[in-house]
Amino acid sequence: MRLYLPKLFLLFLGAVLAINLVQAHFTPLIFDESYYWYYAQHMAWGYFDHPPMVAGLIKMGSWFFDGELGVRLLSCLLAIGTPVLLWDCIDHKEKIRFVPHFFVLVFSMTLLHAYGFLMLPDTPLLFFTALFLWLYKRFLDKPGIWISLALGLAMAALMYSKYHAVLVILFVLISNIRLVLNPYAWLAVAIALAAYFPHFYWLYEQDFISVNYHLFERPNRAYEFGDFTLGYFLNLIVLFGFTFPWMYLALFRTKINDQFTRALVVLTYGVLLFFLVSSLQRRVQTQWLIVVCIPMALLAFSYVLHNAQARKWVWRTGLFNILLLLYLRIGLVHAPLFPVVYETHGNKEWVSELQDKSGGVPVIFENSYRNASMYGFYSGTPSFTLNNIMFRKNQYSIDNSEAAFQGKKIAYISRYRSSGDFSYQNAKGTTYYGTFMENFESFRKLECLVEEGRDYSMGKEIELKVFNPYPKDIPLEKLRFGVTYLNSYKQVQETLPVSVNPRSENQSALRARDTTYFSFKRPESSKGLPEYFKVSLSENGLYWGLNGNNVKIN
Repeated sequence: MRLYLPKLFLLFLGAVLAINLVQAHFTPLIFDESYYWYYAQHMAWGYFDHPPMVAGLIKMGSWFFDGELGVRLLSCLLAIGTPVLLWDCIDHKEKIRFVPHFFVLVFSMTLLHAYGFLMLPDTPLLFFTALFLWLYKRFLDKPGIWISLALGLAMAALMYSKYHAVLVILFVLISNIRLVLNPYAWLAVAIALAAYFPHFYWLYEQDFISVNYHLFERPNRAYEFGDFTLGYFLNLIVLFGFTFPWMYLALFRTKINDQFTRALVVLTYGVLLFFLVSSLQRRVQTQWLIVVCIPMALLAFSYVLHNAQARKWVWRTGLFNILLLLYLRIGLVHAPLFPVVYETHGNKEWVSELQDKSGGVPVIFENSYRNASMYGFYSGTPSFTLNNIMFRKNQYSIDNSEAAFQGKKIAYISRYRSSGDFSYQNAKGTTYYGTFMENFESFRKLECLVEEGRDYSMGKEIELKVFNPYPKDIPLEKLRFGVTYLNSYKQVQETLPVSVNPRSENQSALRARDTTYFSFKRPESSKGLPEYFKVSLSENGLYWGLNGNNVKIN
């Protein structure tokens, strides 16, 4: 059936696009956007935290515009594509009478509204979820080679957007398990896997660093009902704002009369239940739930088409949501209108101040990929973050950015010190101290590997492999070795210096692009009985790095 968009629909769509473009131009970047902008400066098939879709979209937008609008151009375009796809998924013949209600319902959703101009991985995730469901609806009506090709590419685009996309594909499959007998469905899967192969290969080359980090390496903390599970339920409200009662009422009262509606319902419940279970282990972030906005928009609009009372209340509360969100959007640009100091406030100012006080020398931030990328965007000069054992790895840990700062005079910026050669404050009043360092040299890519599953009790000799990926030998006199102890939640407890014994006599350096073998005995922890340990390195007096793997103590 041919796509038909009423004139009023196009008028609303044009207004949304115009507002988002203006907002995208005048609103300073938030920290995550600057980080993904940094991705786009070094295009690859994958990144430490996410697949590459967000970087590709930023790169394309930057071909047309500089600055913030270039970063966000494609988010504005995708944001008008999503409602078009949703509209075409609705088969009700009376829908043309309720175009304003449709736009109020869709654009009153908090994150769907915000991601209309912000460029984050969830922006393409929303669009490609809508596209995937739109194509799936046509696949159900008439499966064939061409629709399978399109469906496969949409699934690949979903996975290139964010790893959470696997939930969308999985729960749609669960809703119609007979798809496993459909050859066209298998064709779509084969096409998706083929299109996603470059990212699989990138993961393989990087030793699946992203998967290992997200699934196994991330620190956690003890369960707290208020912050974990109660926080999850609060997120369910934040997703929809004041329309939330009618959104969930629409979900509860939906009658499943066809496979497409079944897919929408199973997808929504599946994602909600998945993250409810997750909330028993860790804190669930609001944006992790965002994919439910797409099926919920379809279910809720279908519900209000048949229910005048719900339609009236969704209209009222939805308009209130939109007015509140528009007010907050103005506050993103004009700080006095926003209730708190937000990420868009004051970044240009502190970057300018830091440039002046550092005298234009290269700037390295301690444990802050956010500040490094923000400084890079607004200063126009490369920056770097030196991550230590108290932080986590990120894209700066696996790319080649470290090399650009070796041997140079740099300004080292930290908020964990109490003094320095100069200081500045960000918009929130946090003080950062800068210290000049001559002839900076770091070796954060050194890898310290301990084989897991052995006996690591006190007094035992432990074998250590240190791989040097650098193109030069590194003298051992520049290095200190330490053992970092972690608790059961993989939180750092302490790092203790340790003596290591080279396997080879007269070993004075780590050979270039080679592995050197050592042995050591782990020191006794002063923090009780740790659950894990890892080996860390300190080079040239810098704080302990993220060099080793987490090893469970038997």
